[in-house]
Amino acid sequence: MNQNGLKLAYVLAVLNAVIIGFSFLFAKMALEHGQPVDTLMYRFAASFAAVSIPVMFGRVRLNYRGKPLYKILLLATMYPFGFFTLQTFGLQHATSSEGGILYAFTPIVTMLLAFVFLKESTTALQKLSIFLSVFGVAFIFIMKGSGIDLSNMTGFLLLFLSTLTFAGYSVLARSLLRTYTPMEISFLMLGIGFVTFLAISLTGHAASGTLDQLFAPLASGTFIVSILYLGVISSFVTALTANYVLSKIEASRMSVFSNLATVVSVAAGSIFLKEDITVYHIIGSILIIIGVMGTNYRGQNKIPKKAAAPGLQSDRAEAQ
Repeated sequence: MNQNGLKLAYVLAVLNAVIIGFSFLFAKMALEHGQPVDTLMYRFAASFAAVSIPVMFGRVRLNYRGKPLYKILLLATMYPFGFFTLQTFGLQHATSSEGGILYAFTPIVTMLLAFVFLKESTTALQKLSIFLSVFGVAFIFIMKGSGIDLSNMTGFLLLFLSTLTFAGYSVLARSLLRTYTPMEISFLMLGIGFVTFLAISLTGHAASGTLDQLFAPLASGTFIVSILYLGVISSFVTALTANYVLSKIEASRMSVFSNLATVVSVAAGSIFLKEDITVYHIIGSILIIIGVMGTNYRGQNKIPKKAAAPGLQSDRAEAQ
């Protein structure tokens, strides 16, 4: 990989964190007008429409011939279906703060899975940096008076499983990018997500006799704007850029950027919702940023050649 390609990967990783950080605001606004499953359905309808436009006009060519499609199905089962389903139902039994704390552990789970399945190794500095970033997120939530209620095992288990599925997605996507392009993976992921949540939404409304309420949220301009952000920017753009980043840097490095979303959400809450920023917000944010920088300190991570995708071995050699 040339230096420009590596720099672009890191820029896109930061951009992903910024987009995800703002997505909490838009998700909160969307859920004021629609049910969780309906919101997910509209979100992935918008994202699939966005990814389909360049394909329909021939600007992007997809080629799945002779490629293992069952692995893409497994990937989509993890994300978006598994992650969002487990997270949605987990938050029905737990608080959003508990969800935020558990989601912060994604880089640690990703590091372990990447070591087992991709043979990605990490240095002592990187391990320390990952834990520092996770601690930064947990510190913010704990100082806010939040914590994890272990007596509520149902919500805890579902939220932990959502973290596990997202980590599994990062590792599997890293592996699949040896065969597929980022656009080919994104197209199938978002398409499967849309079809799945559409089926769930229609089934739920049909069973309860509320099909007439399916389109009710579309009467709100706020809902439409929120869905366009969540679908086009927070789903389509992040899926495409995340898959690109995973084709350039290791899964363990990529995953730690997700904790930057906490920093962005704190800043966004202060700017748009007039929420107070305290000393612990600043301390936690600094710990997260230092953790991300330490994890991605170039030239420190030595990956066995057998774990590298075709074309990625020489990329790493040039990058270091």
